[in-house]
Parts: sequence; structure tokens; C-alpha cells
Amino acid sequence: MSTPKFDEGRLMAVLVEPIVSEKATMVAEKSNAVTFKVLQNATKPEIKAAVELMFKVEVKGVSVVNIKGKTKRFGRSVGRRDHVRKAYVTLKDGQELNLSGEVA
Repeated sequence: MSTPKFDEGRLMAVLVEPIVSEKATMVAEKSNAVTFKVLQNATKPEIKAAVELMFKVEVKGVSVVNIKGKTKRFGRSVGRRDHVRKAYVTLKDGQELNLSGEVA
């Protein structure tokens, strides 16, 4: 199967930021998966290609979750947080991703 070609500029924009939370850390330790906040219209193949390009690792699979933004009140007015698309990127065995930025 040939790998589809993606625009490199688009791939650089697909991953918005890594999610660092207790849940993300637990998932990382249990199933070797890294959690990212991604663009609302990002596809699984794009996310996989972006992680492989940026971090030089092999990706086993990508799971995506859409989270609706919470409704919040600001005094009289009612607002809403943005919707978030979260990607759980599972890495192949033996692969590791260093997000902290420190050099070993």
C-alpha cells in the first residue's frame, strides 16, 4: 500500500499542542500512547503522518475523540468554550516520544 502524500505545511499545523494531564500520563504509561490536541478537521492519516514527520517515530494507530466545549456563564452573558478534537496516538513497541524538550 502506498502512503498518501500530504502537504508538509498542513502537517506542521495539524498538531496544535500535546495534552499533559493525569489521564494523558496514565494512558501513556499503560498503552504507549501520546495525547495531542489537533485541528478540528484533521483526519487520522494526517495525524499519523504529522507525528511520524515531526518526531521521527513509528505510529501503530490513531484514535480520535471530539469533545464539546462547556457552556460557561460570565455574569449575565453566557459563553461557550471551544470544541476540542483529541488524538490518542499509539506508538509501536520500542518507540518513545520525548515531549519535555530536554536532551538526554
